[in-house]
Amino acid sequence: MDDRQSIDLAAMLCSRLCHDMLSPVGAMSNGLELLAMETDPEMRANVMQLLEQSAHISTSKLKFFRLAFGAAGGFGDRVEIEEPKALIGALVADKANVNINWALNDATMGKPAVKVLLNFAQIAIDALVRGGTLDIGAEMREGACEIVVRAAGPKIAFDETIGKALDGSLDRGELTSRTAAAHMIHLLASESGGGLQYHKGADALVLGAVLPQGEGMIG
Repeated sequence: MDDRQSIDLAAMLCSRLCHDMLSPVGAMSNGLELLAMETDPEMRANVMQLLEQSAHISTSKLKFFRLAFGAAGGFGDRVEIEEPKALIGALVADKANVNINWALNDATMGKPAVKVLLNFAQIAIDALVRGGTLDIGAEMREGACEIVVRAAGPKIAFDETIGKALDGSLDRGELTSRTAAAHMIHLLASESGGGLQYHKGADALVLGAVLPQGEGMIG
């Protein structure tokens, strides 16, 4: 990837982050304005609850993006598996119609594998527009990290350009804030000698990755 493509990818990832942060940060701003004008104790208590919820959502999203997109300097080469589990759990905390099943066999994962896992989970959650089940599995097998994320529900929403970004067939002009994260993890997988794949059916989306030697990379 040349310097121009690197700059474009960074810009698109920033755009995605800003887009996802706009709603909770905007809610906090609106809440503070209401708090300044409101004098009724009950209404002020309601506004404070709104502010607490928005602050929690903002913090959870920033923690997610830090590890999913960034260098995550606070972590070593390997990340405790409870960290991505907590971040993914926070993404669905307000989605009562989404259930998660875990099948994670190792106590830690390398940063590149964690980035793939988190971004797969985000794509899968976005696909469950009417709710459903999220099955997330990862294990080391024969020196490679294998990751599978399956989203199953009554309606699956999946942009095929995201699929093209995952399998490496994305045209340069199709790099947008929607496809940037998928393109990034495709590059991570390719650098480790691995790859990503996906399959979308009528009621399920399956995302898979194999990362040979990828656990030792520093993402």
